[in-house]
Amino acid sequence: MKTKRNILFTGFATLLLLGSCQTKRVTPQSVGLSEDSLRVATQRLHRYVDEGKLPGTFVRIIKNGKVVYDDKYGLIDITQNKPIEEESLYRIFSMTKPITAVAIMKLYDQGKLNLDEPVSQYIPEFSETQVYKNEDGKHSTEPQKNPMTIRHLLTHTSGIPYGWERSYTDSIYNARQPMRQDWTVGEMSQDLATIPLKFQPGTQWNYGLGIDVAGFIVEVVSGKTLDAYFRSEIFDPLKMNDTRFYVPKEKKAQLSALYTYDENKELVVVNDPLIEKIPGQNAPPKLLLGGAGLISTLTDYEKFCRMLLNKGILDGERVLSEEAAEMVMTNQYPDEMKAIAETGHGLSGTVNLDNGEYSWGGAAATKFWINPTDNLIVICYTQLFSAPTEYATEFKATVDRAILNP
Repeated sequence: MKTKRNILFTGFATLLLLGSCQTKRVTPQSVGLSEDSLRVATQRLHRYVDEGKLPGTFVRIIKNGKVVYDDKYGLIDITQNKPIEEESLYRIFSMTKPITAVAIMKLYDQGKLNLDEPVSQYIPEFSETQVYKNEDGKHSTEPQKNPMTIRHLLTHTSGIPYGWERSYTDSIYNARQPMRQDWTVGEMSQDLATIPLKFQPGTQWNYGLGIDVAGFIVEVVSGKTLDAYFRSEIFDPLKMNDTRFYVPKEKKAQLSALYTYDENKELVVVNDPLIEKIPGQNAPPKLLLGGAGLISTLTDYEKFCRMLLNKGILDGERVLSEEAAEMVMTNQYPDEMKAIAETGHGLSGTVNLDNGEYSWGGAAATKFWINPTDNLIVICYTQLFSAPTEYATEFKATVDRAILNP
């Protein structure tokens, strides 16, 4: 297997790197990036594949609007010896979240909602949702002191978890397995409203299903299903033609296999019925998860990142107003959180408070960064489920050090 991977390496292909179809070939040096530093970054990146830690990596750097690094190394399917291609499809999981944030902000631009409006205005069941309270060592609940808002949903401060931690609320989520039920996102959201919130909205951060609930609000306000709204308002204007909630049968061969580690830390294909429902369909699944459901190509997601960096516009198509695009990428924590948070949180992504860099990742170790200060976008793709993005963060750190003219 290692030999097959090494055969794919046909020299150092990342110094005069090919750009996307919209850009010309440029050298890293021409936009102020050290080619020597990128050479080191590439060697380290490839080592993850050569040592069997990753099936393959697809990494792109855009600086000053130009692609200066475009490296494909390894395979999307080890068993079938399939190399990574421009049109290879990846499960982006939580990198769906920023797209849902943009969908909400599109409605904001149209005056159809406000971030500080109560969620219960659109999903009435949440008006009765209680908040968990430990009272003298006993499980109890209390009313929401401040109503849960859309801003809370998009900053993970709503009190809605995933069910991954040890708490009373998490235990209920874990028992109900909401993402594995055969229902719509509306039915899921209405069911979540019957479970006590983990904490008072706006007072803590906890990763969870809040952005999926925000996806249902998109449906309620727009009158469209989430996939239809994404298509008409985001994907079509940006020409993100390969981004959807499913993989059509004719594109099934483009889908990367999804790997995990076995007990010996060897790569094995994930065998999960929830994920196996994705390939080879002719229609979206019943449950449209705005926090985790999309499949995309790196090139499609590059267009999305470029739009945000360009303050809501790409190739003459305006998706968001400048104000809305900037809100996505600036700190939107509620006032109660701003005083205690070590980092900022935009809408569905973290924000570096020093340089304004907006970023997020996905459960299969995909990751992106948009840095308006350095006019820089970095996107890293692989398919390793429930794994840390060490390869990507290490690569990004080297890229940051490679900047010669900040």
